[in-house]
Amino acid sequence: MSDFQPFTLFLAGDSTVADQPADVHPLTGWGQMLHRFVPEGCRVSNHAMSGRSSLSFIFEGRLDALLKEAVPGDVLIVQFGHNDEKIEDPTRYTDPEVAFPAMLRRYIEAARLRGMRPILATPVQRRTFEADGRLRESHGAYPDAVRRLAAEERVPLIDLTVKTKELYEQLGPEESKSLFMHARPGEYPNYPDGAEDNTHFNELGALRVAEIVAEALAELGIIPRVRRSA
Repeated sequence: MSDFQPFTLFLAGDSTVADQPADVHPLTGWGQMLHRFVPEGCRVSNHAMSGRSSLSFIFEGRLDALLKEAVPGDVLIVQFGHNDEKIEDPTRYTDPEVAFPAMLRRYIEAARLRGMRPILATPVQRRTFEADGRLRESHGAYPDAVRRLAAEERVPLIDLTVKTKELYEQLGPEESKSLFMHARPGEYPNYPDGAEDNTHFNELGALRVAEIVAEALAELGIIPRVRRSA
């Protein structure tokens, strides 16, 4: 890819993607680590925000703000699902059959109108192991909704649901804790009582998932290579 032209890689998503503030360190979103793997000259602009769904991200004006910053040739990765599942919250919930793909289609259409290249990502898995050591699917019909829409719209897909499942199962129920916000009481100042969070990554987990994303971008021909983190 000798004629590679640098671009900005925009991210829209939830807490598993977002740049996390210092007061929750070492909780880290994978988008926070992505800059370590993209080629020189590429910039990562992470607009992901904790607690957002595909619905609330748009209605808070976050997609519009992202688009104002973008120029033709830039790339938009969209990863939602975690908060779209919250049926008790009408400001965030989208059903996986109709509303969720309809909202995601708005990201695709808006990106294309801006001259951007949209990419859909299925939601990263939670660490939900069964007794047999295999991971239980916790996202229901949402990953399949993303896969179907990517095929219908002919949009590149990064299947993080599958890829993170493979990563966690390879490590196993115990070792996979090293990727998540598991902490002993007093281990981190921000978590004096400890933590046992099987949704959010620590720095190591975010780093591993960011590398998976970068490798997928290389396979899709979006970037020429994966720059390994020091």
